[in-house]
Amino acid sequence: MARTLRANRSTAPPAGRRPRARSATIREVARAAGVSVATVSRALNAKGPVRAATVARVRSAAERLDYHPHGAARSLITRQTHTIGVLLPDLHGEFFSEVIRGIDLAARRRGYHLLLSSSHSDPAEVYAALRAMRGRVDGLIVMFPAAPAVSICAHLPHSLPAVLLNTPPDGAPCDVLRVDNHGGAAAMVGHLVEQGHRSIAFLGGPPDNFDAVERRRGFRDALAALRLEPAVELEGDFTEESGQRAGRALVARRTRPDAVFAANDAMAIGLLTALRESGVAVPGDIALGGFDDIPLARLVDPPLTSVRVPIAALGQRALERLFVAVGNGHRHAPEHALVATELVVRDSTRDTHLKRRRHS
Repeated sequence: MARTLRANRSTAPPAGRRPRARSATIREVARAAGVSVATVSRALNAKGPVRAATVARVRSAAERLDYHPHGAARSLITRQTHTIGVLLPDLHGEFFSEVIRGIDLAARRRGYHLLLSSSHSDPAEVYAALRAMRGRVDGLIVMFPAAPAVSICAHLPHSLPAVLLNTPPDGAPCDVLRVDNHGGAAAMVGHLVEQGHRSIAFLGGPPDNFDAVERRRGFRDALAALRLEPAVELEGDFTEESGQRAGRALVARRTRPDAVFAANDAMAIGLLTALRESGVAVPGDIALGGFDDIPLARLVDPPLTSVRVPIAALGQRALERLFVAVGNGHRHAPEHALVATELVVRDSTRDTHLKRRRHS
């Protein structure tokens, strides 16, 4: 009786439950295709010389048996995970969403997956995430504008390729892609001056952020070249809330500027909201410009003049550069490249000098 019970337990599934299907093994695929296990591996991974007819036979057998290679086991053999690590300051907001979209589009075309993480602009979180990704990814894309590239590269294994975004290059042995923040800010100032503005305020970003520092430097240099002084420089943190606070501060001033240049679109949109709530017309009373040209910039009222950063293209370019390193066995010369920006003029700054002249 006991012997029968043991047999029943091992062969009959519990009532109401379906037996779990067993995955086919690589040996079973090899037997069905009439080849060796090594040939199956080479055929399915496109590694090594295998005749086309043999590849077709192996793939047919694998499909018929519903064979799926074990990812972890395959990575031990090939030393590739087909995964790219992406570390950003935040995963919230249109800018970071666009960066991720660009990276993901390029990754999917090559059959790669993404492993995402956020540092919340905390250096300790950055280095902890870099350590956690070791051995799990074939390469890294890192955006952390608050630290020099050389410091980030020092925390990476020499054999792990990485591309850094919007980070001070400082001769780092990693690939670095930087947006031309200085040139973009100077272009915005030039546009506002062409529109007849002479009293121009600036709403800056975090003081330890490389993008924010470069945009402020471009603003100041452009005004100095024109022998103009900033009307006022306000402090922000790249959030809409800080833009709203800045807008309320401007409204409370006895003398208001002709125009405001916000160091990113999120702050410009927050500032626009505060000005509208206070009855200040944009662009009639104050012209307003931003930076990044996120998708929302063209949808607000009035549509926002902004310095366009090719955000999604930046992500795609970073991934393509990373694949150069991965494909060359990490033996490549690091590239430090500057990504151009473009001034996009919309109604938030357009023809305001004409309106002012009519009322003077």
